[in-house]
Formats: sequence, C-alpha cells, structure tokens
Amino acid sequence: MEFKHKSVLLDETVNGLGIKADGIYVDGTLGGGGHAYEIAKRLGEKGSIVGIDRDEAAIEVAGIRLRDFGERVTIVRSNYCDMKSLLHHIGIDKVDGIVLDLGVSSYQLDTAERGFSYREDAPLDMRMDRRQKMTARDIVNEYSEMELYRVIRDYGEDKFAKNIAKHIAQARGKSSIETTRQLTEIIRQSIPMKYQKKTGHPAKRTFQAIRIELNGELDVLRGSLDDMIDILNPGGRLCIITFHSLEDRIVKSAFRKNENPCTCPSDFPVCVCGKVSKGSIITKKPILPSEKEIAHNSRAKSAKLRIFERR
Repeated sequence: MEFKHKSVLLDETVNGLGIKADGIYVDGTLGGGGHAYEIAKRLGEKGSIVGIDRDEAAIEVAGIRLRDFGERVTIVRSNYCDMKSLLHHIGIDKVDGIVLDLGVSSYQLDTAERGFSYREDAPLDMRMDRRQKMTARDIVNEYSEMELYRVIRDYGEDKFAKNIAKHIAQARGKSSIETTRQLTEIIRQSIPMKYQKKTGHPAKRTFQAIRIELNGELDVLRGSLDDMIDILNPGGRLCIITFHSLEDRIVKSAFRKNENPCTCPSDFPVCVCGKVSKGSIITKKPILPSEKEIAHNSRAKSAKLRIFERR
C-alpha cells in the first residue's frame, strides 16, 4: 500500500521554526516526509536536516521523497527519544530546530494488517516499530484485569474503563482475543448504547490507550523534551504537534518548566535555587488547524501546535 499521510499544520509548523538557510534541523517523527520536505526546500547548500522514524515503511517512502536534496538529508531508523545520542554519533551536538508530529500516520491507520484501526478486521498488532516483539495482542490477553483498567482509564480517559477491562478478561477466559474485530465487539458490549450514540465509535479510546501503552508513547515524550531543548542553539525552536490532551498536557508542562524553572517559594524576594530559564514559549495558546484544513483532513481536528524557543 502507498504511504499516504497529510501533514497537519504544515505551514504553521515550518514557519514556526524560523528556518535559516544554513541551519541544522531534525524531524523526529519523519513519517512520509511532509514536514521534512518543506524544511529541506528552504535550506541552502550548507543547511541540513536529519529525519528519524521507527516505522520501516515511513523510512522507505521518505527516502524516495527527499532524495533530490542529496546529502543535505540524513535518515535514521530509530526512536526520537534517542535523538541526542544519534546526533552526537553523526557529529552534531546542536541544532537550530526540531519538529515532532505525534499523530499516527494515515498509512498506519489505513493499512489494515498493522492493527491500528478499529474499523478494519486484522490481527491485534499496533507496533510502530515492527522489530518490537510485544504486540497489542499480548497486552489484551496477558495484562491483568487491573492493569487493563489502568491503561484504558489513564491513556484512553474512558469512563467505562472498568467495565471494558472486565469484559475483556471474561472473553479471553473462554478463548484468546486475536483480532481487532473481536476486541471491538467486546468493547461495544461494555458500553451502554445511549452513550455509544453520543460519543462516536466506542472502541476509539480503548484502541488509543492500548497503542500508547504498547509503544510507550507518553513515557518517550516525557523523557525526551528536556534533552531536545538542551540540544537547540540559541534562538533554535522546538515545534510539537499533539493530538490528544495527555500529550498536550506533557508538552505544555515541560515548556512551562523550561521557561520558568525556579523552585523558590513565591514570597522569596530573589531567586536562590539557581535554576535558570532555558528559553520562552512562543505560543501562549496552541495554534489550531483552520476550518479549511479540517474540512480537507478530518484527522487534523484535534491537533495542537506548541512552540518553544531556546535562549
């Protein structure tokens, strides 16, 4: 299947980087190369961009899309949480801008056998990096009922998390749950019909929760933000697009902490903790997609862009 993905908030993100022709940039979630392509177009002969992704299909397609830029583009199959060491390995210590687009690609959702979609019947997979051994099937069949409840409650923010976890545990007691359709039907039976009519597809939140747990998405994000800010040159910018409240909360909190890290009590006349601001938040409120963009790409609806500039 062709790798299709419309880059969300494309112009807003690329403009937000304030690109310098001779700068060094990183796209930590390369995907189909949409953001990277627009960045590369604005670079001169001395500029460069490093693209990172853990999905082999993304790496392959982005390589083709970006090949005309030659040696200005370096593509690495890895996780953006290893960005600092990866860059150091190729001789880069500081960069002028970093982009993260935290959405699941349209390709991943639309390729049934990847198991990301609750609308298609496929084996329960959901791995962003298919070199990983653990799959969604392992979580659904091997996590305890309490662990499932925690995952669905915390990462899916589903008010029926307890009932969904109970129904999954009951169903797998009879036979293992192997496919997305099986799981979707179990979730349907766990949620009262009157709520299903109001809140969209009943499996959406549970599938999101399992995907986040399997791929360690929030832990990776939480553990990477300070490092990414540290490797920016003065004036360098970090642009992050999130797609749900959990991610956005982590980004918002990390940006605030790096802008104002002081831990002194508010009644202290001067700061004595010695923690110095690393920069400033450019977006006091997140940048949202236009109605026109949402009309052309419904998956942009929940996107939020936040930008931090290094001091």
